[in-house]
Amino acid sequence: MCGIVGYIGTQAASSILLEGLRKLEYRGYDSAGIATVLEGEIHCVRAKGKLINLEEKLAGEDNPARLGIAHTRWATHGKPEEYNAHPHMDTDKRIAVIQNGIIENYRELREDLKSRGCEFRSDTDTEVIPHLIAEQLATLKSDSSHSSSLLEAVRLVVNQLQGAFAIAVISADSPDELIVARQQAPVVLGFGQGEFYCASDTPALVPYTRAVLPLENGEIARMTPLGVEIYSFDGHRLKKAPRTLNWNPVMVEKQGFKHFMLKEIYEQPGVVRACLEAYFDGDWMAVNAAKSPTHLGLPADLLADLQHVQIVACGTSWHAGLVGKYLLEQVAGITTTVHYASEFRYAPAPLTPNTLTIGVTQSGETADTLAALEMEKKRRSGFTQTPELLPRLLGITNRPESSLGNLISNIIDTHAGIEIGVAATKTFIAQVMAFYALSLDLTYRRQAKSPADLEALLVGLRQLPAQMEMVLESQERYIEELAHDFAETQDFIFLGRGINFPIALEGALKLKEISYIHAEGYPAGEMKHGPIALLDAKVPVVTIAMPGTVYEKVLSNAQEARARDARLIGVTPMDEQEAADTFDTLIPVPHVDELLSPILTVIPLQLLAYHIAARRGLDVDQPRNLAKSVTVE
Repeated sequence: MCGIVGYIGTQAASSILLEGLRKLEYRGYDSAGIATVLEGEIHCVRAKGKLINLEEKLAGEDNPARLGIAHTRWATHGKPEEYNAHPHMDTDKRIAVIQNGIIENYRELREDLKSRGCEFRSDTDTEVIPHLIAEQLATLKSDSSHSSSLLEAVRLVVNQLQGAFAIAVISADSPDELIVARQQAPVVLGFGQGEFYCASDTPALVPYTRAVLPLENGEIARMTPLGVEIYSFDGHRLKKAPRTLNWNPVMVEKQGFKHFMLKEIYEQPGVVRACLEAYFDGDWMAVNAAKSPTHLGLPADLLADLQHVQIVACGTSWHAGLVGKYLLEQVAGITTTVHYASEFRYAPAPLTPNTLTIGVTQSGETADTLAALEMEKKRRSGFTQTPELLPRLLGITNRPESSLGNLISNIIDTHAGIEIGVAATKTFIAQVMAFYALSLDLTYRRQAKSPADLEALLVGLRQLPAQMEMVLESQERYIEELAHDFAETQDFIFLGRGINFPIALEGALKLKEISYIHAEGYPAGEMKHGPIALLDAKVPVVTIAMPGTVYEKVLSNAQEARARDARLIGVTPMDEQEAADTFDTLIPVPHVDELLSPILTVIPLQLLAYHIAARRGLDVDQPRNLAKSVTVE
């Protein structure tokens, strides 16, 4: 969603703010703006489109202001035009505000303000905020019994707002204050030496500081050159301490790759190695099976006597949840359901006893997933007389310091590192690895597989990073050439069965996200129940066919597509003659146990989507209309 950056300190703010916006471009945006306070005035510049348009407007300016805010906007209320870009100001242009989120009661507030003479210059929900702050400041100044500070005015205003929001506020009359507030939308504070920062995501802060403090819901911060004060929305001072990130600026650079997405695809073997080290016991063997083969650090009572697992997620994380469902059911033997978080929060499943609810979100800030988990936590918390109905919650995220980490005490940190490309790649792999670890742990606890079977899976998991590197080294150039054939293609079909059906869905999603080609993923056996009508010579069919329980069936389903003149592309193991006879084009991957195959089969689909989009000259890292973290409903 929208990107927020703020700075107060000893340096010229403009360059720091612009660099922060660059680090947040991956979130998706359609306009940008910056406001600084200098010599008792607010200097505000905004531009439609990419950040370069804002930079061109600022070119040649010598602005030594040491306080400012900046913003990239993803349109929700109002068209993506310059007049709707942030920052927004009050009628007298003495207060500037940027916001990430949605103010749900803005229409009522706007009409009230208009009736009192306020002049609106945009169609946005955000613009009500500076007008409300200006009114509160005027009221406070006329009442000697109240503080007239900007902090107090903002505090009074945020208590009038309904919805999810994170805001940063500056005032021409308070040249040494930056006010930041959060309610259901992420914002992080950064701590330097005599200078302080805020941003909607940590990559904007990493070049300047690794000491950060995420604001929690209902908190407001006053930042001055002397320090940071944190208050609750009801005005109570809070004691909080920053934490240190283990990131560095090099982690967010392209390191020679053309796009962040390609760099992150190549980082996946390293991510799997990090997950193996973090989750799995490297010395575990069947002959020494007195403890679990994994070490997730989860309390025993969270996983004891489980009868049901329900997973809530969105987008790519939902696909990871589908892989998790297969593993939890087919390996650990636990009934598992996967829900779109956006649906679950309004139509939750009936309460079942001894149920583990898992929320999967890369950023830890996905609004629908957080809301679904919070609802599940609340509706189960009252069953103190029925312990088996009490909430058991687990989060899987790449950002344990996020809102998810604040909501849930039990977290599996996926250890993927910073991911800049909007289309998730390495974070998907890391989420799937988390499900492998969880399913093996539960399998061991429930004795659902023999120690020898568990050892075989562990051996296979340890071999995956080298096999992934083999796919990247042997297939990337070939897939790049193959992509040339599809620069003008308008439709794709992806097929898979069993544990690779979610990978078909993920391959279709990746292609849609970054190439804007219509693509659909189907269970291969469902083709003849309707979708086969779509096929002709213009519709390529990508099929994942890995030896195992459904291999022969998938090849048979692919033959049905071939009979309709569709071009067949097979992701299948090397040296499989039957597959070679079936498919027009082969993308070989190493032989691997069917249960482990998703980690390998997803890589060619990521590369195919990437190279088709790059061939079409599209913005791979920042596809249109998409945001890295969807922090509003």
